[in-house]
Amino acid sequence: MDISGKVALITGGASGLGLATAKKLLSSDAKIMLVDINEDNAKKAAESLGDQATYSIANVTDESSVQNSIKATKEKFGAIHIVVNCAGIGSVSKTVGKDGAHPLDYFKAVIDINLTGTFNVLRLAAVEMGNNEPGDDGECGVIVNTASVAAFDGQIGQASYSASKAGVVGMTLPIARDLARMGIRVNTIAPGIFDTPMMAMASDQVRNPLIEMTQFPKRLGLPVEYAALVQHIIENRFLNGETIRLDGGIRMAPK
Repeated sequence: MDISGKVALITGGASGLGLATAKKLLSSDAKIMLVDINEDNAKKAAESLGDQATYSIANVTDESSVQNSIKATKEKFGAIHIVVNCAGIGSVSKTVGKDGAHPLDYFKAVIDINLTGTFNVLRLAAVEMGNNEPGDDGECGVIVNTASVAAFDGQIGQASYSASKAGVVGMTLPIARDLARMGIRVNTIAPGIFDTPMMAMASDQVRNPLIEMTQFPKRLGLPVEYAALVQHIIENRFLNGETIRLDGGIRMAPK
């Protein structure tokens, strides 16, 4: 898909991987809708991007909330061609810890945001993408989801997080098959450890072992590198139904 003039809806768009993606697509003349739950951050981010970007506040787990953001996107820009799902939360809780069993409500909340929230956004956006005028190869839309290497080699305490991200990986191909008749491609990126605001809050005691597990280059990933892969996925029309690890060769140790 040619990005120029297309409309991209990005969840978790006010910071980290989402904001880096917004900047990258904007540099290719896309129009950007930042969807985030934090209004202060979203407003500030949208203002920093200029006239071709705006924002909408939504909880990705809530159907009406997401529908309102989709409606706002269509009213502002006329269509939705690209969805990038970056909204999510991290979690650390052992299955059985010092205080007893893993809280079930916490497990459900992580699944709800990371997995159900991703599906909620893409299913509703896909309806609108189906109304687009088909481009080359009959393409009407591109969806990029965000999983994690924890989907494949989750660490101790990552049961809920790994399960949520493995779910994103697992639904990528069937959704790509579901939406093929509509001319919509679906791919997932599974990032390693990236230098996001969440990681910036971590101590060197947490960060350094993760860097050590990364094969090459020996550092955290950069959000611009994630954004560059999103751009490639959008532009490469034969890339579909795939999960791509972007991780510097990391294989996570148990802890």
